[in-house]
Amino acid sequence: MTRAMQRYVFDLINRSQKLFVTLMKVMLPVMIIVRIAEEFGAIKVASDLLSPVMSLIGLPAEAGLIWATCALVSMYGAVGAFIGLSAHLDMTAAQLSALCAMMLFAHGLPVEQAIVKRAGASLIATTALRVGAAIGYGALVTWVSNMTGWLSEPVDFSWMAGSTVSETTSGLAGWGDWVVQTVKSLIVSFAVITALLVVLDVMKVTGLTDKFTLALSPILRVSGLSRDVAPVTTIGVLLGLTFGGALIIDDARKNNYPPRTLFLSLSWLSLSHSLIEDTAIMLALGADIWVVLVGRVILTLIIIALLARLTIRWDRKPDPKPDQLVTDTPG
Repeated sequence: MTRAMQRYVFDLINRSQKLFVTLMKVMLPVMIIVRIAEEFGAIKVASDLLSPVMSLIGLPAEAGLIWATCALVSMYGAVGAFIGLSAHLDMTAAQLSALCAMMLFAHGLPVEQAIVKRAGASLIATTALRVGAAIGYGALVTWVSNMTGWLSEPVDFSWMAGSTVSETTSGLAGWGDWVVQTVKSLIVSFAVITALLVVLDVMKVTGLTDKFTLALSPILRVSGLSRDVAPVTTIGVLLGLTFGGALIIDDARKNNYPPRTLFLSLSWLSLSHSLIEDTAIMLALGADIWVVLVGRVILTLIIIALLARLTIRWDRKPDPKPDQLVTDTPG
């Protein structure tokens, strides 16, 4: 191994370690709090509160437990709730697709929104954006289905009956399982962060970053997103908010992005991320790809374009006040 390669490896490990530590300072405390809340039944309480909202959207009451689990715990926790409730679910394809889209818009909020805040965007604004988009889009899908009969066929959940998902274990055994799974996820997170840094370095050296940004220019012009954050935003859109947010944290330290740039980038990531993995999970459950992927991305672009126009003054320096004006006086 050449000296240049050795220096790069050492620098890469150092950068990955710093980024990982920054991420864990945000994620780990939130993960512990969510686990405690889950132990004391807070997820069930949230699901009861969401039942009236589900009814207004046009979804069955059971959807409240599924979405609450998804929003407060994780996508995979919601899949477990889906399978556990499969024998009691009576939904059309539109209702299933609407619920899956809501899960994609708003999931893992405590952890992901803590990362968004650390990266430099408002936690309240981006969380409200995700929840509002989820509810509005879910209601739109069910309304269109009711009006037109689109995706009105009932969904057969019998294939889930043979699936087995272990119930959340309480007490010390449950905490032991949680610790093991958390350690595994942290190890995987470190490996993914390191790999993403390598990918970004390769893209920069080979010129792919510039080519990729140029290819995205039409979308950037429509959405109002800065070219500077296009590469890391795209990685987050494809792979997930956790990793995209971590890279934005790192980039923001180096480049001192203005608040508007960070807000638009992180709003985009909040609404549409992990398009590959998460979308595949929803399709496996039986959701319609036009609802959970195409429509969701189109809505995200519309929202970001509107936000870009509403926040355009953020980048403008305010005019000086009269008492701040300096005038030349004769000597």
